[in-house]
Amino acid sequence: MLSVSLAGVRRFPLWMEGLFAPMSKQFFAALFPLLFLAPLGAQPPLRVAAAADLEPVLPPILVQFEKNTGIHAEATYQSSATLTTQIQNGAPFDVFLSADLSFPKRLIDAGLADTAGSADSTTPIMYARGTLVLWARKDSSLPPPSLDLLRSPALKRLAIANPDRAPYGRAAIAALNRLKLYDTLKPRIVTAENIAQAAQFVDTANADAGLISLNSALTPRLSADGSYFIIPRDLYPPIEQGGVIVSKTKQRAAAHQLLDFLLLPAVQAEFARSGLTPVK
Repeated sequence: MLSVSLAGVRRFPLWMEGLFAPMSKQFFAALFPLLFLAPLGAQPPLRVAAAADLEPVLPPILVQFEKNTGIHAEATYQSSATLTTQIQNGAPFDVFLSADLSFPKRLIDAGLADTAGSADSTTPIMYARGTLVLWARKDSSLPPPSLDLLRSPALKRLAIANPDRAPYGRAAIAALNRLKLYDTLKPRIVTAENIAQAAQFVDTANADAGLISLNSALTPRLSADGSYFIIPRDLYPPIEQGGVIVSKTKQRAAAHQLLDFLLLPAVQAEFARSGLTPVK
């Protein structure tokens, strides 16, 4: 590749100089190291695999975590099953925050995760409990969300998260079975990849109503667009959300700090304000 000399400093590819043509050569030479060279010894971010129901909740908590500890954490949001598969395939996560206990337990049993430093390192650390709600848009022609809405023939499309991949989807199916409505509603169910997508289906009128998480229903957008009904808790198994440290992490101490941070009273109170039930 052709290169040119820039005022006696190191040589750069011609395409780079063309990109920065409006700038002086001296400015470009000074800027280059900042653009392309990472600081030596920089701490990589703590990589968090987070269940989709945490997307409305976790970002401000991670910001506060960084303020308290100096540790920068970045989260990827997917269904718990998808994240489990990614970790099994070697995805470079440090912490896994699931929407249930079964997926992190699966990783523990496979030797891919643990909770080292806890009283029982073979059990995920439970950080919150979830709540299932029925949500619908306020401008819907259907009656407001209730168990009667689930029984209404006017309900043509009901969104749920994939029960094979998302704990809230399993809870939705359990509730419909307890109500003896699953066989009736099965042809009308619209299945989303995760709970965030299920909420999106209803909010964009691709479904008439949705069985979603309370913390999704309490987001500013869904609070403005719709209303919800809390599904009685005795209709589905508890949604106990758990976290683990991924065994291959090179940031074990930081990962454990995050799990401990989630159990602090102030963070548990933030979970409660966001629609998750605290465990502490």
